[in-house]
Amino acid sequence: MAKREGAVKFKGNPVALAGPEVKAGAKAPDFKTLQGLDAVTLADTAGKARLFSVVPSLDTPVCSTQTKKFEDGIKGLGDKVACYTVSLDLPFAQKRFCGAEGVTTMQTLSDVHNHSFGQNWGVLIEGLPLPLLARAVFVVDKAGTVTYAEYVSEVTSEPNYDAALAALKAAA
Repeated sequence: MAKREGAVKFKGNPVALAGPEVKAGAKAPDFKTLQGLDAVTLADTAGKARLFSVVPSLDTPVCSTQTKKFEDGIKGLGDKVACYTVSLDLPFAQKRFCGAEGVTTMQTLSDVHNHSFGQNWGVLIEGLPLPLLARAVFVVDKAGTVTYAEYVSEVTSEPNYDAALAALKAAA
């Protein structure tokens, strides 16, 4: 598997990401995650433009903010899009977070089982004491093509919400 040394920084320190760098124009890589106890693959999300908001853990301030900002940003798009927060949090923790924070539009996908989203989308951080995903945002159109990809250069910083939401609206 490809390893990208120093691809992003975590608290100012360069870290390696496992997997390829996914770029706009590429075919969206497959994955097998969990939504609750149900397996979810890329094919299961097909049929709409999709936004994948990748976070290290929903129980941290920046990840919470990111999820809630995308939640607010997509409400006007209705059922034309599907939006997911992807993390290594257990599905039970994701459900608890969404309930406590009133997140109803963003769906959660847990990559805790086999890290296939992290590895296939190039966001799995290597070398930390605990596996985490790097902060990133991807937009995939109905045809399965990545139309927007942002790997946030400092994992503790927020993504470009406006650019991601504009890409999602364009893909819808």
